[in-house]
Amino acid sequence: MVTDMNVNNATYHHPTPWDTRFDCISLPELFERAVRHDPSAPFLHFLGRTYSYREIFTEAQRFAVGLQEMGIKKGDRVGLFLPNVPIYASAYYGAMMAGAIVVNFSPLYSVEELAWQVGDSGTRALVTLDVPELYDTAANVLAASNLERLVVGSLAGMLPWYKGAALKLLKRGQIADVAFGTEIRGWADMLGEWDWTDWESGKTKPQASIDPAKDLALLQYTGGTTGRPKGAMLGHSQLVINAQQVAAINPFDNPRAEVMMGALPFFHVFANTSLLNHAVAAGAAIAMVPRFEAKQVLQTIEKYRATGFPGVPTMFQALLDHPDLAKTDLSSLKVCISGGAPMPGPVHERFEATTGIRLVEGYGLTESAGVVSVNPYVGARKRGTIGQVVAGTEVILLDKEDPTKLAADGEPGELAIHGPQVMRGYWNRPEAAADAFVERDGKRYLRTGDVAVIDEDGFLSIVDRIKDMIAVGGFKVFPSVVEDVILEHDAVKEALVIGVPDDYKGEVPRAYVTLEDGATESDVELRDWLNGKIGKHERVDEVVIRQELPKTIIGKLDRKALRAEVL
Repeated sequence: MVTDMNVNNATYHHPTPWDTRFDCISLPELFERAVRHDPSAPFLHFLGRTYSYREIFTEAQRFAVGLQEMGIKKGDRVGLFLPNVPIYASAYYGAMMAGAIVVNFSPLYSVEELAWQVGDSGTRALVTLDVPELYDTAANVLAASNLERLVVGSLAGMLPWYKGAALKLLKRGQIADVAFGTEIRGWADMLGEWDWTDWESGKTKPQASIDPAKDLALLQYTGGTTGRPKGAMLGHSQLVINAQQVAAINPFDNPRAEVMMGALPFFHVFANTSLLNHAVAAGAAIAMVPRFEAKQVLQTIEKYRATGFPGVPTMFQALLDHPDLAKTDLSSLKVCISGGAPMPGPVHERFEATTGIRLVEGYGLTESAGVVSVNPYVGARKRGTIGQVVAGTEVILLDKEDPTKLAADGEPGELAIHGPQVMRGYWNRPEAAADAFVERDGKRYLRTGDVAVIDEDGFLSIVDRIKDMIAVGGFKVFPSVVEDVILEHDAVKEALVIGVPDDYKGEVPRAYVTLEDGATESDVELRDWLNGKIGKHERVDEVVIRQELPKTIIGKLDRKALRAEVL
């Protein structure tokens, strides 16, 4: 019944008042503040090696100098094509220190996907790793696009010395044969001169002047039901304030003592805010792993005494399924936070019953810099909801058929968000940005495409989706992108892709096609062909061959009707 939600502090269950005002500073300033407080504090734990705030800050400053010597100017785009490794943090903050705009690229991208987004964003330099799968893709994009420079980090160089030596000696096949030269430079060779002592005494200043209220910090690509993915433009103010909004949720003493389990990929907006920038805002540490593997995550939680674990539902399901769960000491964990996809009720209940750890569900999207709402970490919470909005955030429910109107009292409506963390628009897509927002009472609200209800206590629940995005283990898959690929096959006449339920991933894509006359390809052949051309998270579980696909009265392929029929 509440559609215009201005949270009353008397019923607001997060520890920081809803009307809290947050600092509007740049991300380099946020990082600098944490470093000045305690340079020696642990920042990143990575496979047995610990990096202090001072170490990563120094490396970031040196990378900023190297970028400027390479000719990177304020506003230029620098891409990160990396898994969770320490140089991600150095490159992320270092590029911003140089005044550049970071562009995140998923390591799951194919050559075609990476090349398109590099071109769309105008990325000049790309940071990657000397792992064959990543380096080979990046090198192919360098050769076939306007990308000017690759910067290649050494995985062995980031490990403890004995692990690095073992990788070089015993697993040489896992290290790419990098063709270093003018266009491809090693990470260490990119680091310019920068003096910590001079900085500490105030003799050196940040490399670029940044206006946090105006300057962009990050292009985070998202997508929609039609067309190519779009780059959400997130400024320094959006990212810094959202990090502070997340930090304000924490009710526990001494946030600097927190250790976050870093299993979410940093290139994802959820991790970018809830892990990386949140840790810097709080002065906390991250115990990170290159990618999610249940056994390694359990070992990492125990070794580093992790206190918080943001993840997606599939991660918590995988931990439940792992035989080592029962013998792992998880007593340090205070709370786990699930986002990215709906949390199945049985998984939620089983996880809490098995581990004794509180698991709360939250909600956010790329266009909101990561986090909109979450259930409180202690005290009142409601299972099956996405909790209450973070401080400073307002929501309304729009009529599902006419977004210029509010939903009727007590009725579900399209969730729309107003807050300091909401994006500025889409990169080079003014028409898409216009469609994404609605004006009401002098405020600009972001339309989410999700249908929600708000209860009398201000807790939000997502009950449906307007958009056709498929949530695969926390990643968004866009049906039109997969459809475009399978339609390249000569045998395929028409195609529709929908999400179907999956016990582990939440949803998986499934393709439904009709064939050209005389085509003899089997469903298995088409599935294997398609999955070889798209990202891992986009792969379909089946290709279903049909005589016809549902169409609207005007002859347009009808995904909604197909979904209703199948599900």
